[in-house]
Amino acid sequence: MSISLSSSLFERVEPGPRKEHKRHILRCALACFNELGLVATTVETIRARANSSVGSIYHHFGNKDGLIAALYFAALDDQVALAQPRILAATGVREAVEALVRTYMEWVTQQPEMARFMTQARHSVAEGPFKKELVQRNKYRFGELLAWLEKGVKEGAIRAMPRETYASLLIGQSENYCRAWLGGRVKAKPSDMADVFAEAAWRSVGVSGYNGVAD
Repeated sequence: MSISLSSSLFERVEPGPRKEHKRHILRCALACFNELGLVATTVETIRARANSSVGSIYHHFGNKDGLIAALYFAALDDQVALAQPRILAATGVREAVEALVRTYMEWVTQQPEMARFMTQARHSVAEGPFKKELVQRNKYRFGELLAWLEKGVKEGAIRAMPRETYASLLIGQSENYCRAWLGGRVKAKPSDMADVFAEAAWRSVGVSGYNGVAD
């Protein structure tokens, strides 16, 4: 990992000189969670690494769950910042679908340590005290794309299915590949495989024969 890449991510989502100490705690927490795991890492572990105070950590994040959620949401915000302009600029539903997958795989390649953290923290955030906020953030994350998909259903380009199904079909395959890459089980960078998985995502939701989808 490049520390500078994660540092630049935190600067994007928590900008300004007054937030440097908060960013420093986030960087140290990320390193601790990835090295030791969520369970073994304590607030004291992070405090010692950050050379900070327990009071400062609780002031910024409330508790350990709050710190985990802050990291997770910082990653989601950064993904949205990368993907949304491309989805908004899309001229058709296929372009929007493929933009989501490509930007996700580019992000994982650029931010492997944050992506690794997200893999281990997902269940904790989804089932913890911040699960309602996660639901809302995911609605925002996929909101523009869902608008494209609804338009595609009306035009006969997208197969109609429950809304919650689309996210798994569109991003699930690329997430599986990215986990394998982060775990060292495959060699090719996700960004190098983005075209393959963008095509697969489209085929999973697109109507056969529309815009080049083969039978």
